[in-house]
Parts: sequence; structure tokens; C-alpha cells
Amino acid sequence: MSNERHSNLRFLGHATTRLELGGRVVLTDPVLTSRVGGLTRVVPAPDPRYWADADLVLISHLHGDHLHPPSLRMLGAGTRIVVPRGAGSWLTRRGFRDVEEIAEGETITEGALKVTATRADHSGHRWGPRLTHGPQSPALGHLLTADGTTVYSAGDTDLFDGMAGFGPVDVALLPVWGWGPNLGPGHLDPERAATAAGLLRARAAVPVHWGTLAVPGLRRTARMRRLLVDPPRRFAAAVAAAGLACEVLLTEPGENVALPATTDPA
Repeated sequence: MSNERHSNLRFLGHATTRLELGGRVVLTDPVLTSRVGGLTRVVPAPDPRYWADADLVLISHLHGDHLHPPSLRMLGAGTRIVVPRGAGSWLTRRGFRDVEEIAEGETITEGALKVTATRADHSGHRWGPRLTHGPQSPALGHLLTADGTTVYSAGDTDLFDGMAGFGPVDVALLPVWGWGPNLGPGHLDPERAATAAGLLRARAAVPVHWGTLAVPGLRRTARMRRLLVDPPRRFAAAVAAAGLACEVLLTEPGENVALPATTDPA
């Protein structure tokens, strides 16, 4: 492993971020491979030095582009993985040894880091919103707090009553698109993500869940080429148009996020 110091936050692509907070390294929804089911990665896979030292993995929900067992195996079967309540046995049957469940409103700790599960408005079924067989558990977001800093990781969600109660937050990791030409229910588009930033009273927001995965063949269409680059820019424009006191930290997949200085606690 390199001795190079990493940024406190790195956007590794799609919904995967590396966050250093409270002396711990956290990965959200790790997708680390060149393919995910029928999807192909359109940017380079993350360098192992940015994920191999993870202390904690947070899984927001069971969809294959968020809960990806091949990527979790790359981290090691003993890595601590926190999943929505009801999903633990599905992973332990696949050989993962340190799996913990959490439900909305519950909190876990990892050293000085506190993680609280929040509601998300999104299907929690492994295979999609219209199926009733197979693994299912409620989708979640997460509030991470340490060192006087609060980070909200939304996972996948749409707007919902109660989102404003999570704020104010220092940094919001907000999904602004997906991997296809259209968005189904339970997602934020760039404009709704800007509304979410306002509800959260976020000092800064990082647009995620864009520009990483695509359906082979579709990525060559003009519309898909635009959708691989435009959503975070539309999000930034919508934040500006709303006059929000929120700094948009538009970061390309794989890059460090230039975080603003933390406000001293009152």
C-alpha cells in the first residue's frame, strides 16, 4: 500500500464513495468491478489503494448496483458490512462473516464514528419493485457523524416527508441519475436532488450515482452520451437557480472531492 495521504472523501463512481471520518475509512455501496450484471463500467475501476483499507461498508439497499457480492469479496470476507434489517442472512449464506443489520432510526458506532440509518423512498427488493419473491428489506440512507462533521449518504431515494429533519448537514451525497436512459420511481433527478439539498440545508453537496455504468450498446447513443455527463451539471444549475447556500462539489468518478472547511461547533 502507498503511504500517500488520501482526501477525506473520494467519489469512486456510481454510489460508491470512500469517506475518512472519525479515524475510520467507510465505503458506501461498493461497486469495484468493470461489469455489474448486464451493465458495463464506462470509467476505470477504482484503484485498490482507495478501497482495500476499508473499516466499514454501508449498504443502502439490495439492488445489484448497490449490493454487489463480487465487489464485497474483493474487500475480504471479514470486512464489517452493515445492511438493512432483513438482508443479513442473504450475505452470510454467501460467506461474509461480519454482517450487521440496521433499521431506520437505529445507530451503530465504529470507533468515534456514529452511523444512523434513515428512511429512503426506494424499492428494497433485490430483483426490482414489482417482484414479491426473493430477498427484500427496506432501503436506507445513512447519517455519519464524527469530529463535528455530519455527512448524509442518501443511497437511492426520491423526496419524502421528513427529509428536512436530517439537516443541517455538512455534506450531502445525493444521487442525480442512474445507469439508463430513464429513471424509474424512487429516484432523484437533478432538479429533485437540488430540492433535497435545500431541505437538508446542506453546506455542500456531491452529486453521485451518475457517469459510471451503462447498458452496452446504449452508451453509443447521443442521449446516453449526454446522460453520462449532464446530470451533475443540471444539478449544479438547479442549486444555483434556487439560490441555495450550498456548494456543489462536482467531482468526476474516481477523483478526490475538495471538501469545504468544517465550521467550528457553536
